[in-house]
Amino acid sequence: MTTATGTFAPRPGAAPLPRMIRAQAALETKMLLRNGEQLLLTVIIPTLLLVLFSAVRIVDTGAGKPVDFLAPGVLGLAVLSTAFTGQAIATGFERRYGVLKRLAASPLPRWGLMTAKTCAVLVTEALQVALLTVVALALGWSPHGAATFSGVLSVVLLLLLGTAAFSGLGLLMAGTLKAEATLAAANLVFLLLLVGGGVIVPLDKFPAGAQQVLQFLPISALSDGLREVLQHGAGLPLADLGILAAWAVLGLGAAARFFRWE
Repeated sequence: MTTATGTFAPRPGAAPLPRMIRAQAALETKMLLRNGEQLLLTVIIPTLLLVLFSAVRIVDTGAGKPVDFLAPGVLGLAVLSTAFTGQAIATGFERRYGVLKRLAASPLPRWGLMTAKTCAVLVTEALQVALLTVVALALGWSPHGAATFSGVLSVVLLLLLGTAAFSGLGLLMAGTLKAEATLAAANLVFLLLLVGGGVIVPLDKFPAGAQQVLQFLPISALSDGLREVLQHGAGLPLADLGILAAWAVLGLGAAARFFRWE
């Protein structure tokens, strides 16, 4: 093959933007799934909690089968573990070791990198939701709202807004704190929200004053919204969606404003 002087074959230059985002998203997904600690946090812990608390009545979850109460909350916990805790820790150490600084100098724009990370989070969450749904069904779960289009739409909206809210908070933490501080803070927040976010322990078990505060946490809104749809067959949970939307706007806005790449 002959080429004119001064030309190259193949032609040098950056790949199309969609292809770069897809390639980065695939890499981010592989890194997430290959990380043993992240796999423990995002898959094994939620699954074990679902099985343990469904099989043994450690906590009074009210009338009905425990799994009917627990499954929606554990689905919310899966979003928290991936979009917030896992992403905050991974991004914090990438920032510390200069990975983000080097990626920011590549042809992939910074917003493209964040888009790829978000896609990786969504792929991981889809795998989590599929696994937890199978386990919950095997334990006797009967999701009431999953059989209607409005119910499915409500669940998807809740999961997407929950992902946006937790991603914003996770990126804000990773972009402002040192990696070691992010590791400690993200795990601490995970544990606190697990206990006080209505995931395993119903919010009505807390004092009335505490309930007034806890109900506005993003994990509480996500768990409550999923429970209203999947356990009680309710329609679109507008109040919970509004809380999640507010957290998403605040978290993503603050992350965009204060995130430091190095």
